[in-house]
Amino acid sequence: MRSLSFLLLALTGACASAGGGTRPAQAPAPASTETTSVARPQYPSTYVRHPNPPVLIRNATIMTATGQEIPNGSVLFKDGRIVAVGAKVDAPSDAVVVDGTGKYVTPGLIDDHSHLGVYAAPGTDAESDGNEATNPVTAEVWAEHSFWPQDPQIPLAIAGGITTIQALPGSANLIGGRSAILKLIPARTVQEMKFPGAHYGLKMACGENPKRVYGRRGGPSTRMGNMAGYRAAFILAEAYRRRWDAWNKDHKGDPPERNLRSESLAEVLRGNMYVQNHCYRADEMAQMIDLAHEFGFKIRSFHHAVESYKIADLLAKEGTSVSVWADWWGFKEEAMDGVQQNAALNQQAGGRPIIHSDDPGGIQRLNQEAAKAMYAGQRAGIPITRDQALRWITVNPAWAVGLDSIVGTLEPGKMADVVVWSGDPFSVYSKAVQVYNDGWLAYDRSDPAHQPRTDFELGEMPAPGSDR
Repeated sequence: MRSLSFLLLALTGACASAGGGTRPAQAPAPASTETTSVARPQYPSTYVRHPNPPVLIRNATIMTATGQEIPNGSVLFKDGRIVAVGAKVDAPSDAVVVDGTGKYVTPGLIDDHSHLGVYAAPGTDAESDGNEATNPVTAEVWAEHSFWPQDPQIPLAIAGGITTIQALPGSANLIGGRSAILKLIPARTVQEMKFPGAHYGLKMACGENPKRVYGRRGGPSTRMGNMAGYRAAFILAEAYRRRWDAWNKDHKGDPPERNLRSESLAEVLRGNMYVQNHCYRADEMAQMIDLAHEFGFKIRSFHHAVESYKIADLLAKEGTSVSVWADWWGFKEEAMDGVQQNAALNQQAGGRPIIHSDDPGGIQRLNQEAAKAMYAGQRAGIPITRDQALRWITVNPAWAVGLDSIVGTLEPGKMADVVVWSGDPFSVYSKAVQVYNDGWLAYDRSDPAHQPRTDFELGEMPAPGSDR
């Protein structure tokens, strides 16, 4: 939102004296500058790149996620950016050279549906901070205000090759609040993890969850009640946006009263915040597309989207991605009609499939989840390529969170989020052996000094390499 600072000018004028004469006008009082809360920084990122010498990884199979797989190739990165990728790359004199013989290199993996930090381990009620289940519409809450950077699940995800996550609120509410786009690094505060310049997401949820949670608490209790709830919230947001947009033109008079709920929804209407929509059934996804058309916004990605294969052509035409599991369904009625070829069928239709985790265990093996979905498609006769499957966990989720111009592929100029694998990342036997985040060695399987642990674990687990 544009700056809303405004000036209050104290003006004085001449006045008549009791004797009928005049006196000189008083000098104007100094102008005072007053800013509203909305004009001040809103929980800004304090992320700072960790220093690291230049790195050349050579003699590895380089999977770029751009359509190219380079055997015996090299990748060079320096100052947090990829400098060169190719069959032969020269190393500067101060570079750390990593022998990638027999290994594979990919972009850092991105999970666009994670609840790390908001549903932190050990999973007691004290760490259950993902659903503000007090109202069907809680667009005013932000996931980052629940995020616990000491969640011991974070180092496990880093060890699985994850470099960026979208931490989302849960799906109890029609509109659950803002997401947080985070660099997955050890940090003391969530602000130290926030991806600079990233768009916020807005979590929305269809179907069973909201009506189950609120059905006996004032509603909604039906799917038509769900739709009415979304519409009512966006009608209020339209009026809120108009008031603020009008005031922003000239800053005349007092600014409108601030409303955090409508503020988030107004940012969706402006196109500044990306809707991330939990939705299972094909018919409901089509309804939500109609809702978006009614209010003039785009749904960036449908999450879970178990039946998305039924409307893959519609989703591709709409330009909405689907963030799906490889083979997880059947755990409730709206999730019954899943197929293993869901991602592949969306790819075949020209869509943008994504493999997400929604799970602290699945995020540790996101590469294997993509492999399962790839091979399921190939067994069904859908010619999914290795590059397409890699894109499901790299540049496609980067697009879903608005960062595909910065991360998600191995190309010169991109941020150096890089994973070195012990073997083919689509093999169940392969593990991430090195993980670089913005060019910094965040994890090294062979070096305990680069195996982060949270404060929560200290004193509770033996240090790597210890005798205990």
